[in-house]
Amino acid sequence: MSKSENLYHAARELIPGGVNSPVRAFTGVGGTPLFIERADGAYLYDVDGKAYIDYVGSWGPMVLGHNHPAIRNAVIEAASRGLSFGAPTEMEVKMAALVTELVPTMDMVRMVNSGTEATMSAIRLARGFTGRDKIIKFEGCYHGHADCLLVKAGSGALTSASRTRRASRPISPNIP
Repeated sequence: MSKSENLYHAARELIPGGVNSPVRAFTGVGGTPLFIERADGAYLYDVDGKAYIDYVGSWGPMVLGHNHPAIRNAVIEAASRGLSFGAPTEMEVKMAALVTELVPTMDMVRMVNSGTEATMSAIRLARGFTGRDKIIKFEGCYHGHADCLLVKAGSGALTSASRTRRASRPISPNIP
């Protein structure tokens, strides 16, 4: 048994489904999720020492690849000042100014921690602007981990409801 398989079995005892995000599950395609030890450039390396070209890019944020020296050094420098303050910082203002400068049609910026939060903010903004309650989403696609988005959800073939159970309700019980 590989180290990834051993870790997956251990994870299933401690983490629901053995993974912390449905998109990391391999149940729809079979097999065991890869447990990654490190990454560099365009490559991921699993705990068994195998290298893989990273076509996923951590679902977006690793567009420049992994472990780029300039980015790593900037992260180390920023971390040396503290990791989280629970309060506004000057860097937020500078970053918002840069984004609005680079995207002239954008007047303001809301920075969030995840795609789920970004989608929830966009829905809230759209509902507030239009006065409408309903939203449209793509069936079988993952739009974030908010209750209203988990209806006929998934990340394509990997996590969508089975072909025989195309329920128009969230896959988990007790979600309105």
